[in-house]
Amino acid sequence: MTTDAARLLLVDDHPLVRDGLRARLEAVPHLRVTAEAGNGNEALALAADEANRPDLVLMDVGMAGMTGIELAARFHERFPAIRVLMLSMHDNVEYVTQAVRAGASGYVLKDSPAAEIIHAIDAVLAGKTFFSVGLAARMIQAQAMPTPVERLTPRERDILDALAQGLSSKQIAQQHGLSVRTVETHRLNLKRKLSIEGQAELIKFAVENRRSEISPPSERCARRDT
Repeated sequence: MTTDAARLLLVDDHPLVRDGLRARLEAVPHLRVTAEAGNGNEALALAADEANRPDLVLMDVGMAGMTGIELAARFHERFPAIRVLMLSMHDNVEYVTQAVRAGASGYVLKDSPAAEIIHAIDAVLAGKTFFSVGLAARMIQAQAMPTPVERLTPRERDILDALAQGLSSKQIAQQHGLSVRTVETHRLNLKRKLSIEGQAELIKFAVENRRSEISPPSERCARRDT
């Protein structure tokens, strides 16, 4: 084992998965697994140890409690120098997009060959990005298509933002100078465009897609609808 080997932290809530990863990586001279964590809090505590701080964290996406996406965001905020590589059994493009937005530098599938996982680690350590074969092309294709939120009109985004604040239809109507009936029509259109059934689901979506995440401040308009 070389003394200048890159230090890795493995984060997965399944010990057998961590054992398998360690076994794959132990044979690579320039990589060294220095610590393992079974959840997000353990991982953050280990990373806080300056003497043994890892160069890269290889973390699962679908962990119980704090998800890998949430953990990646915390690492990006608290330890920006530590590179983050997601490891997942899910090839869902939405997961990949969320991981990148959270600060991850790569996303590799768990069933990838050992050589691909090692290549991904090396690429991310070198300051590059890496995505398992096929994921990059699918991400480009997905980004070329507008998301459901991006297809909303500015007024519908206003209504969605107001719902996220917990306002009723009457309060929204008063805030934007609309009739209650017009607000209710906008709510129906929102559910149709977003493929959402009930009011509770619509409000949950609104909270998860706050104004700061779905549109720039310049889109806040003072239009008056009839």
